[in-house]
Amino acid sequence: MTTAGWHGGAAAVVTLTFDVDAETPVLAAGRGYAEHLSTMSHQAYGPQVGVPRILDLLDEESVPATFFVPGWVAEQRPGLAAGIVERGHEVAHHSYSHRAPTSLTPDEERADFERALAVFADQGIEISGHRAALWEASRQTPELVAEHGLLYDSSLMADDRPYRIATHIAGGREIAELPVHWSLDDWEQYAFLPAPQIGSVIEAPAKVLEMWCAELDAMRRHRCLFNLCSHPFLSGRPSRLEALRRLIGFARDRGDVRFARCRDVARDALADPELQPRPLQRWAVDPAVYPDGTA
Repeated sequence: MTTAGWHGGAAAVVTLTFDVDAETPVLAAGRGYAEHLSTMSHQAYGPQVGVPRILDLLDEESVPATFFVPGWVAEQRPGLAAGIVERGHEVAHHSYSHRAPTSLTPDEERADFERALAVFADQGIEISGHRAALWEASRQTPELVAEHGLLYDSSLMADDRPYRIATHIAGGREIAELPVHWSLDDWEQYAFLPAPQIGSVIEAPAKVLEMWCAELDAMRRHRCLFNLCSHPFLSGRPSRLEALRRLIGFARDRGDVRFARCRDVARDALADPELQPRPLQRWAVDPAVYPDGTA
């Protein structure tokens, strides 16, 4: 890290991240979807077609990226994670099964988390960070990240710049949080399936590009982290991939934007003395005011 702080003097830092979910989101909705050939083929497009195209684009543009891969996907496709790493990119933890931590018991979440780590360990893939399935982190999630020695999480939304979280592990071990937001997720723009219902609108790539460029320009004023989340089964489609190429060119043309892997931003954030650690917040909720309406 430079003395300029986590951003290294850049007006904004861009992390291009790709969630290689493949079939896991539909299987998490019900294992019966394994018999829906059209649905499963729609998801398989991601690792089979989208990931190779994205890797080629990143090579052509000389841009580093981070790929969040569920353990199940890495297990089903043994060379996938290693191939990403060989191209100079980061592979990070994205659960094992792509079931939301908030839908699991603490023991189930731990088992799912550790099962994914075991897959990557068996494949010789170094893991530095984590992103919760569906961005539905539980109160236990940051603790698991810290307990297993990872540097960062990328599931929360309390800022648009990196921040440090003080956990209860080993007397307050800190992890970096690389925040996300729905407006920087291609799922909200492109995802559509009749069943399971994962989205219902397919936007034009030109509209999405306009929105993302406007956000990046505004973030440059506030020295933010532009943490873009894309999915190869969505943004691996040709016109969407070209929109991503134009976004990279737009950022480069600004002259003050830096591209980085998530693990590199996390290391810089943890070393930045100006980022003060934040405790995990807990709310006292009066049941007389707020009845339990959670699933």
